[in-house]
Amino acid sequence: MSRTLEQVLADGIRDIPDYPQAGVVFKDITPLLADPTGFGQVVQALAAAGQDDDGNPVVDKVVGIEARGFILAAPVALALGAGFVPVRKKGKLPAATYEESYSLEYGEATIEVHQDAFAPGDRVLVIDDVLATGGTLEACLRLIRRCEAEVVGTAVLLELSFLPWRERLASERVTSLLSV
Repeated sequence: MSRTLEQVLADGIRDIPDYPQAGVVFKDITPLLADPTGFGQVVQALAAAGQDDDGNPVVDKVVGIEARGFILAAPVALALGAGFVPVRKKGKLPAATYEESYSLEYGEATIEVHQDAFAPGDRVLVIDDVLATGGTLEACLRLIRRCEAEVVGTAVLLELSFLPWRERLASERVTSLLSV
């Protein structure tokens, strides 16, 4: 029996209260990743953000944001016949990088991408697991544009609708499979 995407997400994402700290409800996607049929449905749904109305790919590269974004973005890149580009925390990439810093609720963070990750004009889809405040995603978009690539869109597994990411990313095309 086939399940809808909504059923796949409901079955595959579990809440872990008070992780990693008291008061936080962590969205654990490991049950989804362990379900090959459901995971495949999610990959296809995320890949749709990188396709035109006829289902043809319109991207050259798919970016995954460290760390769970890697798990989702790599199979999306394969589904679209596109290259995969990791955006990592500072100090994790071996070649020359561009970096962008951003604010978190508890401090600052920095992400990097290789300077040669994109050719000028590459069309890019960004994939991540959870969209919360939008700070990491906003910094990632700055990195891509700094490389003279074009952001076609962003797709996330789930968005935390109670956090203010919409204001920060109002001008961006964001696709979310689930809103909580």
